[in-house]
Formats: sequence, structure tokens, C-alpha cells
Amino acid sequence: MDRRGPGLALERGLIARIAKVYETWGFEPLETPAFEYADALGKFLPDQDRPNEGVFALQDDDDQWLALRYDLTAPLARFVAENFDALPKPYRRWAAGPVWRNEKPGPGRFREFWQCDADTVGAASPAADAEMIAVACAGLEAAGVQRGGYQVKFSTRKLLDAVLENIGVAAGAYSTRLVVLRAIDKFDRLGRQGVELLLGDGRKDESGDFTKGAGLDAKQRSAVIDLVTAGAGARGDVLARLAKIAGETAIAELREIDASLSALGVDDAGAAIDPTIVRGLEYYTGAVFEAQLIGAGGANFGSVGGGGRYDDLVSRFRGERIPATGFSIGVSRLAAALQVQAAAKPDGPVVVLVMDQARVADALGMAAELRAAGVRAEAYLGGAGMKAQLKYADKRAAPVAVIQGGDELAKGVVTLKDLKLGAKIASELGEDREAYARAREKVQIEAPRGQLVEAVKSMLG
Repeated sequence: MDRRGPGLALERGLIARIAKVYETWGFEPLETPAFEYADALGKFLPDQDRPNEGVFALQDDDDQWLALRYDLTAPLARFVAENFDALPKPYRRWAAGPVWRNEKPGPGRFREFWQCDADTVGAASPAADAEMIAVACAGLEAAGVQRGGYQVKFSTRKLLDAVLENIGVAAGAYSTRLVVLRAIDKFDRLGRQGVELLLGDGRKDESGDFTKGAGLDAKQRSAVIDLVTAGAGARGDVLARLAKIAGETAIAELREIDASLSALGVDDAGAAIDPTIVRGLEYYTGAVFEAQLIGAGGANFGSVGGGGRYDDLVSRFRGERIPATGFSIGVSRLAAALQVQAAAKPDGPVVVLVMDQARVADALGMAAELRAAGVRAEAYLGGAGMKAQLKYADKRAAPVAVIQGGDELAKGVVTLKDLKLGAKIASELGEDREAYARAREKVQIEAPRGQLVEAVKSMLG
């Protein structure tokens, strides 16, 4: 993938800021080669008939399959196995680099892209999983995503295991369980009805293609749906619902993760329990996480990272179970999402309205005062009235309008109008003018003229 100019600079800056967070949390850097022996990838091991399935692979002179790494986790597992005795346990590492996937590209999906990972190998405690969620939050904030602009959703495989056991789907029924997992993984895209079809006989999509379902009966489907729809609200409320559905044993590690997150200062807005999160279907063994960007008005920009517990991955090389957990931020996807967000809602300057042409100098002075304090600002220099000036401010994507008419001048105040909040409330309330009038106090405030800068900064914040 060709990268240039601002896009490349953005990715490099994101990596530098995220890496600084990882090192602050005590993770040491590690580089692994781009090529691995194909059998070291484990999760996407090519077979003889499909050597390029999921990965880009080739044979060397000894007829051994080599593959470009699919992620940064499988190479870590190989490295830990080779150097196990020399490494401190737990071993905490971070890594950044390109990975390659042999799949169809699309919006936000690339065949070559950069990841930035942090992993802890040798820690079985759910506190290590909580730390991964917390360090992911810190990394996203360092990358420039404000609190409230992201959420890390997490769950555990033990929830579904418990429910499937309760409804008679045996642990050995691997193919059925895999179909159930894949159905749940599509919940955000297909919704409840689509997932119910995939849990039953199957689903035909818009093109007419049919996907065979898991074959669960109505009672079994209902139990699974009850689980995946139990995730709304505060973590404590979700845990209470899940305890009734799956039992205390199944949610024990979620309770520990929740307590550790609270100790780390990660609230419900930063991290939420969501039973629809299942992540990759092959190597995760317990807790799973997924980070999502949230845009203006709650718009979801999709996943920009994820991870979970993979206690069986290192055992492929050593023959013993080594607990491990990690989180990967998709740098290229994050950069693309941030660019989309910026393009979707670019903030213009604060606009100071001119209510009396004889007092245009006052408006110029207020704009200069704001600029001196580091706030983008301009005074309206046209000849239109207040309504047209507000339309102008909207077209300029101004976040705030500053108004000082005769009444404000007499009182020694200015009126600040939060244009972004006003637009949001207007879109939510539609034609309900009475409700909008009641919400006006949230949109428009008065502030002393001498506190103009502080009041504008507070509204922008």
C-alpha cells in the first residue's frame, strides 16, 4: 500500500505516541521478522491445497512454506517459546510493524497495514486482562481520541460456553459452536433477527446467497439471544443480568476485570461489558476485547483494535500451557477513522456577531482577544442581520457564536451560543419547538464581558 505526506505522518505520529504509553506502562520493545515459517502462524496455517489461505505464503528452496506475518501475536508466541528460560515471567512486550492479510480490501480494511501491540505473557490473573483494557484506553487517548470518543468493549468466552452447556450443545460439538460464534460476531451488522436466523436453519442475504445456520431449536436460540442482548448499561448492572443467565462461575473473571478497571480509573464510558464481542474464532481462550471509535451524535466508526487472552498459543511450541493476554491497536485503521471523523465534522472559527455596525470595532476586539488566547476566531464583517449572521456561522462550521447586542452591552455581558450542541438537540427533537425552547438554556448562556475567553474555552471544552 502506497502511503505519502499527511497520511504517513499521521500514522508515524500515532505509533510514537502509543509506543510511549506502552513503555510508560513497563512494556519493552521487540521486533520480529516479516516472514515466519507458516506453521508458526498457527491460527492461519496454510494447508497443501490452499497455501495462501488467509496469508501470503511461498516455498523456500527446502520446500518449506514461509508466510508474511498475519499479526504480531503469533511471532511473539514463537519468540517466547524459543527464549522462554531467559525471559522474565511475566514477559511484557510491545511491538509495532506492518502485517499482511490475503483478503479482499475495503473501506478501512487493507491487505497491508500497521499494528501497535502490547502483550503480557505468563500472567493468568484477570487483572492482566484489565490492564490491557486500561493501557488500550491510555493509548487511544495519547493518539488524540478524547474520552467519550472511544469505548473498549469486553467479554469472555466462558459466558457462551456456560450457556451452550446449559442448552445441551456439548463441548465436543465444535462445528456447531463455531457457527454460533460466527453468528454472534455478526450481531452489530445483522441485528437480532439476522443472528436468530443464523442460529437456526440459516439466512439468505440480499444477493440470494444462503448461509447455513447452527441448527438450534427455538428454546436454544432464545437462550443465546438472551445472553447477547444482556450488555446494555453500567458494568455492575450487566454483571447482575449475566449472573442470572450464565451463573456466577462464568462471570467470575469479568467481576475481577471490572474491579481492576475501577481501580485503574477506567469508568463505564471507557470500558463496557458486551457479550456480543467474540473476536477471532480460533485462538482466544477467555477474555476478549474490542475498541470502537464513537463519533459525533454517537455514530460508531467501527473497531480500531482488539485482543484478548490466548493461553494456548505458546503451548503449540512448548507443550505446556503458558497464560498470555494482549491488545492490538490497528494504526492504519485508526488513522483512517480519525481522518474520516475530522472530515465529517471540522470545526471552524468562533464567530463574533456584529449587532450594530457602529460597534464593529468591539467585535473585532473580542475576536482579537480570543485569538490571543489561542482560540480560532473572526468577527463578522458583512452587512446582514442576526439571522443571516447565524447562518453564516453555521456554514463556517463555527462551534460557538458570540453575541453582544444593546441589552448585553448595558448589562456588561456577552451571550454565547453553542452551535454544535444546538444542531444536535435540534436534530433529536425535530419539530418539537416547545422541547427545544426548554433546552435553550443548555445551548445559550450569558457570561460577563471580562470573562469572554474563559467562557468560550469552557463551551468549546
